[in-house]
Amino acid sequence: MIFIPQHQIDQWLLEDIQGGDLTTRALGIGDAAGLMTFAHRQGGCVSGIVPALHMLRTLGLDAWSDVRDGDTLQPGQPLLQARGSAEALHQGWKAVQNVLEWSCGVSGYLARMLTLLRQHVPDGQIACTRKAIPGTRLLAMQAVLAAGGIIHRAGCAETVLLFANHRRFWQPCEDWQGMIQRLRMACPEKKIVVEADTPDEARDALLAGPDVLQLDKFTPEQARDVAELARGSSCTLAVAGGITLGTLPDFLSCGIKLFITSSPYYASPADISVTLTAV
Repeated sequence: MIFIPQHQIDQWLLEDIQGGDLTTRALGIGDAAGLMTFAHRQGGCVSGIVPALHMLRTLGLDAWSDVRDGDTLQPGQPLLQARGSAEALHQGWKAVQNVLEWSCGVSGYLARMLTLLRQHVPDGQIACTRKAIPGTRLLAMQAVLAAGGIIHRAGCAETVLLFANHRRFWQPCEDWQGMIQRLRMACPEKKIVVEADTPDEARDALLAGPDVLQLDKFTPEQARDVAELARGSSCTLAVAGGITLGTLPDFLSCGIKLFITSSPYYASPADISVTLTAV
C-alpha cells in the first residue's frame, strides 16, 4: 500500500469543502444523522478505498468497507459506507467520490490491459510511468499496484534511464559504450536502462550491453525486428510510447513482454454512485 500523508488527505478535502456545504447549512439539517453508501455502477478492479476511508474519518465520520484495493466488483456492488452527521456526510460526498472515480478508472483500465496481455503473454507485464496528472501521483501509484501493474519510475532519482536528451550532452553522443560504462561505475547498484528512438539506435545500444532497452514509439514490426536481433541476449526489451488498450493488441506477437504506458491515468473515470439517507 502506498503511504498517503495527512496533509494530502486534507488537501483533497479542502479542494471542495473549504467553506463547508452551504445548502446543508442553509437548510439547518447539519446535525441530523445519516448513512452514505458508495457503489460501483460498472464494476471492475477498484482502487482508492484506503484514502477514501481516511478522508471520511478525517471529517469525524464512522467509515468502513468490506472491499480492498485490487478487488474486482460486480456492477452495483457497494464500495464503502459512512455514518455520521449530515453536515460531515455532505462535506465528504463529492471529494471522496472524485478520488474513488479517478482511482477506479485507472485501476479498471490497467486491469483490462493486463487481462488482454496475459491471454497471449502469460508472463507479460505493464509498467506505468510517472507522467500522472499533477496532484494524483500517490493515487496513481496505488491504482497501478492494485491492478497488478508495476511502477516504471516513481521519480527521476529512483532508476537510471538514459534518454536522447542526456546523450546530446555527451560527446560523442553515439558513444553508447562509454555512457553505459560511466553509468555502471557511478551507479553500481542500479540496472542501466537506455531508450532508443530509432531501429539504428536500438541496434547500437544493444551492442553496448545495457540491462534494459526501451523502444520509444516503435511500430510493432520494428519492435519485432529488435526482438529478433536481441534473441539470446540478457537485455530486457520494453516497448514505450503510444501503448493503450486499443494499440496493445498490435504488439502481442512482437516477442516483447514488457510494456510501458501512461494511458491508464487518462482513462474515463469509473461511475461511482453515492446515496445519502437519514437514519
